[in-house]
Amino acid sequence: MQATCGDAGRVFPWASVTKLATAVCVLVACEEGIVALDEPAGPPGSTLRHLLAHASGLAFDGPAPLAAPGTRRIYSNTGFEVAAALVAERAEMPFAAYFEHVWGFPLAGSPAHGVEATLAELSLLARELLEPTRISPAMLEEATRVQFPGLGGVLPGFGRYEPNDFGLGLELRDAKRPHWTGSRNSPRTFGHFGRSGAFLWVDPDAGLALACLADLDFGDWAKDAWPRLADAVLSEAG
Repeated sequence: MQATCGDAGRVFPWASVTKLATAVCVLVACEEGIVALDEPAGPPGSTLRHLLAHASGLAFDGPAPLAAPGTRRIYSNTGFEVAAALVAERAEMPFAAYFEHVWGFPLAGSPAHGVEATLAELSLLARELLEPTRISPAMLEEATRVQFPGLGGVLPGFGRYEPNDFGLGLELRDAKRPHWTGSRNSPRTFGHFGRSGAFLWVDPDAGLALACLADLDFGDWAKDAWPRLADAVLSEAG
């Protein structure tokens, strides 16, 4: 069952929710044998897995590493751009073309934050993360496991967490408090939000996903509204 509110055909920027769609593309490439999670990628000592898990040591934006791979959780747009570039090189096509082949809608800019698309298209991503068809269930299970356990770091907009758990491109709720999902969300909830006011979370225990696009950038309003919305939806779902 799917319910929507608002204009599902209106185009909005996804900002960093783009990372969820890009991560799926990279995982598709892994299953196609184009790339491998544990092959070298990024700074010396880093792998593709490090890049997707924000554990490569790369800065938020910029090519200079700030730490050795696997030692800190440094949220990095650059890491996703490096991962996408590796897929593009191996697939012998621009990453935007590979992305559109996987999803059927375009990537307008950076693989880290460049999608501008509709709620209907975000719903495609939500369904994939609930019941995968582009990647295998085993690959999704791997993507939702904590990668490089114990790493602390900053979740943009919310502050530092010890640990700051991520999977393969997916931010994991686990025991984080406060969090942008609701008090009724299970610890297994995963997803991403963006500075554009967009978010997508998936709660496997509830068998439910919630996606939102907005015309108001992320701010204190979201820290209040998003958890309340999540709790209302989970309560209604029973």
